Amino acid sequence: CMICCLIPYNNICLICFTDGCINLIPCKDNGAICIQPCSPSFHGETSFVCENRKWQMFADACASLDVQSLFQVSNTNTCNNQMIHGGAKYFGDDDHGNSNCQADFSCIIPDILSSPAIPGNIADIVELLKKISLLLSENVNRGKMQTYSRIANHILNSSIISNWAFVKDRNASSILLDSVNLFAGKLLLRNGSERIQERFISTKGYSIHKNTSGKSFDFSMEFNNTGNITGHVVIPEEELSRLPKASKAISIAFPTLGAIIETSRLDPVSVNGMVLSVSLPEELRHILLTFEKVNKLENVKAQCVGWHSTERRWDNRACKMTSDNISSVVCVCKYHRRTFKSFSILMSPAVLRNAVLDYVTRVGLGLSICSLVLCLIIEAVVWRHVTKTEITYMRHFCLVNIATSLLIADVLFILAAVVHNTALNYQLCVAATFFLHFFYLALFFWMFTLGLLILYGLLLIFFKITRSVFIATAFSVGYGCPLVISVLTVAITEPKNGYLRSGACWLNWYETKALLAFVVPALSIIVVNVVVVIVVVVKTGRSSVGEGCKSQDLSNMIRISKNVALLTPLLGLTWGFGLATVVDSRSLAFHVTFALLNAFQVNSARLGMVCDQTLSLGKGSRSKRGWQHALCVKNRV
Repeated sequence: CMICCLIPYNNICLICFTDGCINLIPCKDNGAICIQPCSPSFHGETSFVCENRKWQMFADACASLDVQSLFQVSNTNTCNNQMIHGGAKYFGDDDHGNSNCQADFSCIIPDILSSPAIPGNIADIVELLKKISLLLSENVNRGKMQTYSRIANHILNSSIISNWAFVKDRNASSILLDSVNLFAGKLLLRNGSERIQERFISTKGYSIHKNTSGKSFDFSMEFNNTGNITGHVVIPEEELSRLPKASKAISIAFPTLGAIIETSRLDPVSVNGMVLSVSLPEELRHILLTFEKVNKLENVKAQCVGWHSTERRWDNRACKMTSDNISSVVCVCKYHRRTFKSFSILMSPAVLRNAVLDYVTRVGLGLSICSLVLCLIIEAVVWRHVTKTEITYMRHFCLVNIATSLLIADVLFILAAVVHNTALNYQLCVAATFFLHFFYLALFFWMFTLGLLILYGLLLIFFKITRSVFIATAFSVGYGCPLVISVLTVAITEPKNGYLRSGACWLNWYETKALLAFVVPALSIIVVNVVVVIVVVVKTGRSSVGEGCKSQDLSNMIRISKNVALLTPLLGLTWGFGLATVVDSRSLAFHVTFALLNAFQVNSARLGMVCDQTLSLGKGSRSKRGWQHALCVKNRV
């Protein structure tokens, strides 16, 4: 193994000659990049990135296909300069005087189909198809479309999908989709219809007019070695009636392109059907599409989406699902010439839609916001009267911050839903998710602080904490910890487009598991607060000296019931019922129970607070250890 030169440059190592020498270069810093030239029979370079002290291939631009040499011609032509400017020479007569290439580009087919579909060649072929679409898309006849489809089919093969992961340009799959849509949209129809079929790309076209009863495109294509999948495009009769004159409709089917987009990490979601593209007159707005599912498991739900060609991502606002069964999905999608021309279905989590659940959520959320506002108003009115001692000040300080965090989180919850349903701004959705994540975490950490304060009041009788130390500690825990977790989550997942889940302004689960940044802290705090409640029950279960046997049992039961009823909502234990929705996400009973408990969590807790504040005002301020009496620890000496 011989290295001619090794030049470190901005943490990048350049190797002139190599034969597996990547192992000789130490991988010390994560993110360091090493670039290797290709073997003599290829041109380009291969890039490696250092991850966990190991070199991982990042991009492979090694190519054996020389696109420019495909079009060497012996004569000149007026179109020559046009194609040279586009990166390749004109499709003209070859050295043998055969002008067939000028008509349908067929002269380049042998070289392209004989080249291996490696990442570098894939990138060159995508660039070639893009230039053909931009520069030679006039008068697209059947011959041109057949040649174009054969070239595209070569890099859409299901056996080479994994190679797309190492194509240098991550947008290559989107560029390919846009190029095919542009070129196919110029297809000329013979006798009112046309059909060009390859294994992994199929194009159909029909003449349409307003008196047509309805036009449909049916596709059945190979996905992989396991069999075929089908797709169906219907232009409704009421849409056709909008046409002012006779026109044409083109549809293209890609059975593997969805998996390629996913492999390219351009939009890290799971496509569960073929991609269907359409080219329609601008008067048409809606189409009906039927997709056969690739994954037909019963618990796999579908989501109808359109490819946003500008933002290069799947967008669920382009379509609405009308039917979903175990094998197929029916979608109504809006067509837009510049934005939405391609559609598919995604695998999505089981999102339960039910009128009762929606009603409980909306009513509960409204009551929650109203009760939180009322709670803060009451706290402001009685604050001086109920915070005369250190322990009562600390308790009400926690309660105010719990109410504030939950109130802001509830408002942000509504705003996030509005942003997702009406806005097209991705950055706005990221911002809404970040603050929603932060304030929900703040809610849990302030409930955690309250739980620790209860333990302090019960167990550390002779240990005194000053107000300033408590405030500093409480703010660090209540807002500092959530801020660190929220910032780290967005910083780690957003660069990989894995921060948001598909279909909502909330944390991703299926691709990056970003949701764990909320679930793990929340469930951990719930476990700690359960322990707090158990300690309170044990301490308050002791009877006072001098009480009779019967009165002891009754008094114990009343004290325990009161404390559990008050502490369960205040410490957020009702959120633990969310585990039931994880175990069985399709159960309506679990979802309604969870929604009810958490929607009215605040109301029940605030009622207890109001009663406690009223008693405090009526009886006057308590002693420094008055909280122990409030928790009914009567037998303390």
